[in-house]
Amino acid sequence: MKIARIAVSHHALDLDLPFPAAWDPEPRWRFVATVVRVITDDGLEGIGSGDAMPGFAGHEPLFVGRDPRDLDRHHRVIDNLSFHYGRCWPLDLALWDLFGKIAGQPCWRLLGGASPRLRLYASTGMHLPPRATVEVVEHARSCGFDAVKLRFCAADWRDDVARVEAVRARLGDAVTLLVDANQGWRMPWDASAPWTLKDAMAVARALEPLDVYWLEEPLHRADRDGMRALRQATGIRIAGGEMAREAHDLTGLIDGGCLDVLQPDAALVGGITGLRRIADHCRTKGLMFTPHTWGNGIGLLANAQLTAGCGAPCPFLEFPHDPPTWTPDRRDFILARPVNADGDGHLTLPETPGLGIELDEERLAATRIG
Repeated sequence: MKIARIAVSHHALDLDLPFPAAWDPEPRWRFVATVVRVITDDGLEGIGSGDAMPGFAGHEPLFVGRDPRDLDRHHRVIDNLSFHYGRCWPLDLALWDLFGKIAGQPCWRLLGGASPRLRLYASTGMHLPPRATVEVVEHARSCGFDAVKLRFCAADWRDDVARVEAVRARLGDAVTLLVDANQGWRMPWDASAPWTLKDAMAVARALEPLDVYWLEEPLHRADRDGMRALRQATGIRIAGGEMAREAHDLTGLIDGGCLDVLQPDAALVGGITGLRRIADHCRTKGLMFTPHTWGNGIGLLANAQLTAGCGAPCPFLEFPHDPPTWTPDRRDFILARPVNADGDGHLTLPETPGLGIELDEERLAATRIG
């Protein structure tokens, strides 16, 4: 069996109701998804998605004619390409999907088969005033989620703390609250400065009495000394690593004692092949491993298969949930069926071979932009 062809296509869904992401000053009127297909000479197809993979075109001969099951070899080449060009890790996801189909097994079983059932946290995306924030959390609870992540982006962080206080006042300890400070990186057009260590310290101290489970991305991604100092100074878990570009960025955060919770995304760094090693490293160092999954359903499934398979220390997995502007139907417009949570806030992976992906080919044709 050999790889016969690799196809990359891009698709866009126009949004009639814009999505005002807390980490983006510009409301989003369009959602773009990239689909990567690896097709073998006997007609099997593996599917991945994630970054648009700029620079990959023209490098298909590095894989065509090769055995698709040589995952470690392919991982090394993808790592090279991702250094020189864009993030090419969606190709690794497609190769794992293909590998599962060849083996006739779901990826979570091939990765160790620890458990197909994962607890989720509802990851909100909008920044709302206190009363509306309470309503969002209450809705998430009614959908079965017992953990919810809130986004900070107010000019004065005290206004965001007031939102957490409002939720606690209304719901007490009925919900686990997580906070994403969104200070680790910026959109290209956002020139605002990140928090200083003193800012982050003040926020952590204000959140401690509110029993916040973790504080995510409280400092710039390069401020490892600051993360280490913050982690030592507060009882709140410090989380980060979602936009890391290379494996050594992640191992540096682990070995440097910078974080309690590591959040890499297989669609953005390392793929499944690389992150299974990072998950093992987290286990040996006593860190939690819970991937970032703010993309479409293919990336969500890839990270879920990875986490469920390797049995990483994952308290819950990220599940984007912020209706009406961000729903599974919008997020997963390229899929035949959106990935939905169980009624009790869990995700149960099926026995379907591979990643469990089924594309909506008619929708893909209608939304193709490249």
